Amino acid sequence: MKSDSVSSKGNAGGAALTFWEHLDVLRACLIKIIAATAASGVAAFFFKEQLFDIVLAPSRSSFVTYRLMGAEPFALHLINTGLTEQFMIHLKVAMMAGVVCVSPYILYVLFGFISPALYTNERRAGVKVVTAGYAMFIVGMAVNYLLIFPLTVRFLGTYQVSADIDNMLTVSSYIDTMVMMTLMFGIVFELPVVCWILAAMGLLRRQWMTRFRRHAIVAILIVAAAITPTADVFTLLMVALPIWALYEMSILIVRMTEQKKK
Repeated sequence: MKSDSVSSKGNAGGAALTFWEHLDVLRACLIKIIAATAASGVAAFFFKEQLFDIVLAPSRSSFVTYRLMGAEPFALHLINTGLTEQFMIHLKVAMMAGVVCVSPYILYVLFGFISPALYTNERRAGVKVVTAGYAMFIVGMAVNYLLIFPLTVRFLGTYQVSADIDNMLTVSSYIDTMVMMTLMFGIVFELPVVCWILAAMGLLRRQWMTRFRRHAIVAILIVAAAITPTADVFTLLMVALPIWALYEMSILIVRMTEQKKK
């Protein structure tokens, strides 16, 4: 990274920016991000039916995952227990949808702020890392939405210790669990990208990952237990298996990175 101050494109002479000028540029970037997120969130707020059709789809037996698996129909009843709860949930979900929709623009603005301080080769590497990281985060969100969360909802939402006990889930519990699991899976799916970066820097070797595979499996189970919203074994395994698959994928990526460096 360049040791001197970052030059601004708008600076005619290419002179270095002062600290306060950097803060002005950062402020402009933050204003753009906040404005775009707010506009997207407001737009999502007015598409309530379409938005919650997507959010509540895994709670219905007609969801695509259940149909592809040939699962038996089930009924999941969501209830509201607070006077303002549904409105606040609507606001929260709309703003989160707004962040997701404008996330490419957010990354573009932030990278545009940082990139002038990078050399050309660093900028190219940065684009690769940011693109791969964003793609894996989206894949993690999709895997959770299409597979992990629906199976978790179906298993826990229909589980009964007695036919005399009916399950009534609060909508806040449903939304909070979905958000938490989606965020966690997005972060967990960054594992191959992190391993790729470490291998490129020479800080990680394939031999180390294969040698300590058993230790990694134990660590994966601990991480899965930490991010699992419930204490049942089914959900634990549903969370742990994709992480283990990511670990094995990371071994292959590290090996290819080592071969490329030779």
